[in-house]
Order: sequence, then structure tokens, then C-alpha cells
Amino acid sequence: MNAMKGAAAYGKGAKAYARVGVESSVMSASPHQLITMLFDGAQTSIRTARIHMLDGNISEKGKAISKALDIVNNGLQAALDAEKGGEVADRLWSLYDYIARLLLEANLRNDPERLDEASRLLENIGSAWREIGERPGEV
Repeated sequence: MNAMKGAAAYGKGAKAYARVGVESSVMSASPHQLITMLFDGAQTSIRTARIHMLDGNISEKGKAISKALDIVNNGLQAALDAEKGGEVADRLWSLYDYIARLLLEANLRNDPERLDEASRLLENIGSAWREIGERPGEV
């Protein structure tokens, strides 16, 4: 019984440590790095959703898809600047909207192919974002 309590305490401590690490990374990240983190987080959530979908764990699948949707809608899409981004921002907004619809349909229909398509699209955009890199002088 003591070993189980010790393991539970260790698990809580490890989660708290990981949370502090993530928070520290976010606090010290540049705007470019933050967007990269959003892409990574969305991909992780989609992979998690796929695993739960295939295992039949509907509740956890829904949580993972909700997290991916939140990242796409309230992170990536919300970060777009229509004034500065012009047509590119408009097209990305539409693409993020399409990805959000794919995620919703994947959830409703238990469709891993829609998850895969959303993941591929996010990977393409994220890859291009990483290639752009940070511009000299950006903070």
C-alpha cells in the first residue's frame, strides 16, 4: 500500500514539474515559438484522439478532439492578423475553419480518416511556419 501511495505522489509531482516546464517554455517563448507550440499541441491532441478512437474510449477521444479544436480556433485562428496578413491570413482562416470542421466530423462519426486529414493539413502549415523561422530583430 505504501508503494502505491508513493507512486501516486510521484505521479502528481511529475505532472506538476512537467506543467512548470511547459509554463516556463511558454513564458520565455517568442511569438514565432508560441505558434510552433500550438501546432505541436494540436498534433499531439489529434494523435491522442486517434488512439482513444481506435480503443473505443469515447470520452477521452472527445476531450482530445476538444483540445485540438480549442488550439485551432482559439490559438492558431485567433492569432491571425487580417490587416497585416491580408490574403494569406484570409486563406489560413478558411483552412483553419475547414480543419475545425474535420475535427468535429471525426468526433461525430468516429472517423480516423478525418483526423488524419486534419493532421496532414496542420503538418503542412506547421512545416511551412517552421521553415519561415524567426525574422532577425523579432522578439
